[in-house]
Amino acid sequence: MKKLVVVLGLLVPIAACAQKPEAVSAAYVSPSTYHGWSCSQLNAEGRRLDAAYTRAAEQQNKARANDTAGVIFLGLPVSTLSGGNVADQIANLKGHQQVIHQSQIRKNCLSA
Repeated sequence: MKKLVVVLGLLVPIAACAQKPEAVSAAYVSPSTYHGWSCSQLNAEGRRLDAAYTRAAEQQNKARANDTAGVIFLGLPVSTLSGGNVADQIANLKGHQQVIHQSQIRKNCLSA
């Protein structure tokens, strides 16, 4: 029983660590958000979202590394506790990226 408590005590902080950016699911974004946009607007927004995702993913990877170090040395996921975890931002960006891509397909913006 004592071993089980120790194992669970070690797993709980690890479970609270920041997720990999790739593991974060996309948030729902209404397709009507980009309904009236032209192909050039969609393409520009897609590029902006890609750059924002890259920055957020880098921040999330740093938070994950800091959480891992924090769990090893302090027993706490320090980045997640201090607000360094940006999984919600990544989810939102992924949702917008998906809707932009779907809008580009629907408007034949990708065939050019």
